[in-house]
Amino acid sequence: MARARREYAETSSDIDLTPMLDVVFILLIFFIVTAQFIKEPGVAIVRPEVDNKAPAKPLAILIAIDANSDVYIDKKKIAPAEVAFTIKDMRLDNPRGEIVIQADVNSDAGVMVDIMEAINKIDGTTVINISAQTNS
Repeated sequence: MARARREYAETSSDIDLTPMLDVVFILLIFFIVTAQFIKEPGVAIVRPEVDNKAPAKPLAILIAIDANSDVYIDKKKIAPAEVAFTIKDMRLDNPRGEIVIQADVNSDAGVMVDIMEAINKIDGTTVINISAQTNS
C-alpha cells in the first residue's frame, strides 16, 4: 500500500503543459486575425521634396500615381474613373484609414486633381494626404 502511494505521488508531481499551450495558440490566432497589415501601392514612386511634413497614420489607403500618370491602388492598375468605386470598397475594410496619394514628380498634376475630386464626391469630409519626401 505504501508503494501505491509513492507511485501516485511521483506521477502527480508532473506538470501538464497542454492547457498553457492551448492558451498560447489561442493568443497567437487572436493576434494574427486582428492584425492589420500595411498595403503597398505596388509601384516605385519618386516623391517630391518638401520642408513641411506631417506623418500620416500607418493604416492608410495608398493611391500611387507613377511617372506615366497611371493610377495604382493595392498593387493594381486602376482607371481614374474607377478610383471612387475602389475607395468605397476599401472603406468597408478600413473605415477610419486616411487616404494618402503618392504622386511621382513627373506625373501629370491633373490626374491627381481628378482623383482628389472623385474622393471628395464620395465623402466631402475625407482628408486627403499627399505623400512627399523630406528635404534633408
